Amino acid sequence: MIEIGLAYGSSALAIAEALIANGSDAARHVIIDAYQEQFHGSGWAAITEAGLAGICRLVQERSQTALPRLLGDGFSADAGFVDGSHIFHNVFVDLFYLRELVRPGGMLILDDCSYLSVATAVRYFEVNAGWEPESLPRPTRLRAFRLPKARIEPDFTNFRPFGVDAG
Repeated sequence: MIEIGLAYGSSALAIAEALIANGSDAARHVIIDAYQEQFHGSGWAAITEAGLAGICRLVQERSQTALPRLLGDGFSADAGFVDGSHIFHNVFVDLFYLRELVRPGGMLILDDCSYLSVATAVRYFEVNAGWEPESLPRPTRLRAFRLPKARIEPDFTNFRPFGVDAG
């Protein structure tokens, strides 16, 4: 699992708990957050106090620089959770690299999709790269996407506009 954004650690705790409940001894959770000091280290403290530092790894740098390095290192994940920057180009770059890091058929969950910048970035991949929305059990600010079983590399001649209505 790979997560972008830690803040107070509530999502990371829930994800780590789910990984443990799944029973895999090989479960690993990579968390990328360059701004943990703005939260006085509280997110990572929650992880360590819960005894989860053994399966969790904190990468304290911007996701836009950490993700390409992880890709170069051969890292891969079954799923990703994104709750980092809400600036369009940062979200877009995160999603570009997560498309490469999350295995085909894997799941991506994004928080704060009510923000136009986040919704527009993910819309590109939905329209041009075959990401399929997954239904969630109740209304939420989250959106979930299943990546195609075979990675789709869109041809530039088949580009489809992907704007989101700001209305």
